[in-house]
Amino acid sequence: MVDVLTPEQRHLVMSRIRSKDTKPEMIVRRLLYAQGYRYRLHAKDLPGKPDIVFRGRHKVIFVNGCFWHSHSCADGRHRPQTNADFWGAKRQRTLDRDAHAVAVLEANGWSVATVWECELRDAEGLLRVLGVFLGPTAADARSTGGGFDSGPGEGDPRPLG
Repeated sequence: MVDVLTPEQRHLVMSRIRSKDTKPEMIVRRLLYAQGYRYRLHAKDLPGKPDIVFRGRHKVIFVNGCFWHSHSCADGRHRPQTNADFWGAKRQRTLDRDAHAVAVLEANGWSVATVWECELRDAEGLLRVLGVFLGPTAADARSTGGGFDSGPGEGDPRPLG
């Protein structure tokens, strides 16, 4: 199949594809924030510049587009017919880069989760999976007397003085 766009039109379309603040990433961020999770974005000092970073928990989340990162779903298995060699090599480099970043992060003690674009169709299921991965929010931990931000206070058996 021949590309229906001219090279100039294709270049314009491709130049508008972002690597940060994508729609899938924004959806995941809003879901997490609404649940009470607080995070940092795109840590340049970490391999692969994870999309969402929880430094205190030593956990990161990558939000990947199924096509670009060759997911096993229908969108990820799609193979472009035009310029197939270029796209095959490009997607393989992405897979290699992803695997390297995850390996280095895990070797340095980070836990890594990947959210695929197709998983956003089931927001409740995704929240359950991410909740298990991340653990309780700081607000949850305070209300139960334990967790990340606990210190002397209500529900804490340690004396205040």
